[in-house]
Amino acid sequence: MLAKADLSSGMVGEFPELQGIMGRYYALHDGEPPAVADAVSDHYSPLGPHDRCPTAPVSIAVALSDKIDSLVGLFSIGEAPTGSRDPFALRRAALGVIRLITENKLRLPLRRFIRTAHWNLEKDAPGTFPDPTDDLLAFFADRLKVHLREKGVRHDLITAVFTLGGEDDLVRLLARVEALDKFLKTDDGANLLVAYRRAANIVRIEEKQDGRAYDGPARREALVMKEEKALARQLETATATATAALTREAFDEAMTALASLRGPVDEFFDRVTVNTDKPELRENRLRLLSEIRATLNRVADFSQIEG
Repeated sequence: MLAKADLSSGMVGEFPELQGIMGRYYALHDGEPPAVADAVSDHYSPLGPHDRCPTAPVSIAVALSDKIDSLVGLFSIGEAPTGSRDPFALRRAALGVIRLITENKLRLPLRRFIRTAHWNLEKDAPGTFPDPTDDLLAFFADRLKVHLREKGVRHDLITAVFTLGGEDDLVRLLARVEALDKFLKTDDGANLLVAYRRAANIVRIEEKQDGRAYDGPARREALVMKEEKALARQLETATATATAALTREAFDEAMTALASLRGPVDEFFDRVTVNTDKPELRENRLRLLSEIRATLNRVADFSQIEG
């Protein structure tokens, strides 16, 4: 109710740069609590990548509400930015939301808040405003890539995590990206990425050739060579450990579980012929390779990782 009230004053009309600043003075003059007055002033922030980011709880809440409301409302009427055109500064608003969340380490389910803002639009005019949730989450993903690229974080790692779907907690997402980045800088991580690509490429080529999918799991009783049996055992262990670690948000632990696959995967490719002339054996080995892809993709979509 109070955040935009000063816009109607002659002072802000003549000096627009005073919006919020004058509102704070008016609020204090009218006896509002300091936290409320500060939120009136702070809710426009951050205005850019180098602007101060609010840290007071009331200021954060109002700043987030203002930006998310603007984004949802304008996306709902087809006013999303296009190319260099962004008349309503929605890219800046999205960056502001990202900074408010990440710098204050807020565990905020972004999808739910977007839908709440959309519900507020729809409650008085049902069916008038299309749901912009998916488009907005994709927009946030693009803005996050830009924001993190300036900090030296690889954009493909962000894509690899976002592509999994269902991740709208930016703090958790960044923790996962950080753990993935550290993992890929190790020898085990780099070599496992190569093995993943080899496995995924073999499965993709054979699926296209055969016109069918080879989704796992492989039949354990049909495994013949010790190397494929060892790989199957380690896949089961790594999958269980990584899944439990992801549930606890112990992303480094999940990456360690994946690293344990490097040896068995290398041994498999050194010793085992996938495209054997025995159809049942070939199918089972393709399913085992598909399990490698599925296990790694629990942590991130490794097909999105470059380099």
